[in-house]
Amino acid sequence: MSAPVSAPESPRLPVPSARLTQVLGERPGPVVGWVVNRLLDVVCALPASTRDALARFVGWLAFSLGIRRRVALENLRHAYPDMGEAERRRIALGAYITMTRVVLESIDEKDHVELGWAEPEEAGGAWGALKEMVAKGQGAIIVTAHFGNWERAGKLVCQRGIPLNALVRPLKGALNMRIVDNRLKAGVGLIYPKGAIAQVNEAVKLGESVLMLLDQALPAKAAVFVPFFGRPASTTPAMAVVAQRTGAPVFVMMGVRDASGRRMRLEFEGPIPPPEGVSGQEAITAHTAAVTAVLEKYIRRYPDQWLWLHRRWKVQPPPEGAPTLQG
Repeated sequence: MSAPVSAPESPRLPVPSARLTQVLGERPGPVVGWVVNRLLDVVCALPASTRDALARFVGWLAFSLGIRRRVALENLRHAYPDMGEAERRRIALGAYITMTRVVLESIDEKDHVELGWAEPEEAGGAWGALKEMVAKGQGAIIVTAHFGNWERAGKLVCQRGIPLNALVRPLKGALNMRIVDNRLKAGVGLIYPKGAIAQVNEAVKLGESVLMLLDQALPAKAAVFVPFFGRPASTTPAMAVVAQRTGAPVFVMMGVRDASGRRMRLEFEGPIPPPEGVSGQEAITAHTAAVTAVLEKYIRRYPDQWLWLHRRWKVQPPPEGAPTLQG
């Protein structure tokens, strides 16, 4: 069941596990890094209304200049074949603005996204189930997407006492590395692709939860293909593999913005069990499909909050008879 989560009364920042604080990636030179970070400090110091106006302008500019606009509109045509072109362009523009907001909100340690909650927290529901498991020292797998503000959503979970590690990629550049540093300052541990499944296994066994994004294309040999907006999409099997090996429960978390874009609430759904009656590779694919279907439900509900700029369906399933991923 889905349930909104109440805002913390007094945010506190936990310390990430020491074994998961290594930062992989490429930092800029000291001069470039200092200059860029001072410019970002200026942006972070702007009033909220000015930052939001800047996000809207930069998003509009990127859309108007055609930066990946063809990809976004092509994705929307496949996802919504009966929708008018004007509405698709409106959704695409909203996605550009959403992504710009994420960047501006993620370069600062402070919470510049206002927290608005639909109703007080309930004892039951998905959030209550997750808290009960954490209280017993059990780890969970938390799945999200490039939606709303996934960076701030993870930080809020940490603030509410959930030991959290995120499966991430090495990044480069001053802006990206600042976001990475802010993940650590927020209390989030970092798990990189090399050896990821072993580290996720370890984290879950230690009672820590792991945050995974399940909406990016992978090479065919490393992926399972599951339905997403009516088309097969290459998807990481890591979530289902770890759930199968550890028995860790799987939850979906989405940081949903309101109509203004400046307020956000968390929504949780789960635990989402693997489908019954299947095992092995079939179970991994079926579980991945079930969780992906929940992500699609939220994206359909708030389409302008998802990353339509990503070439989600660029990898095609291998021909029949070709070797497939073994779980």
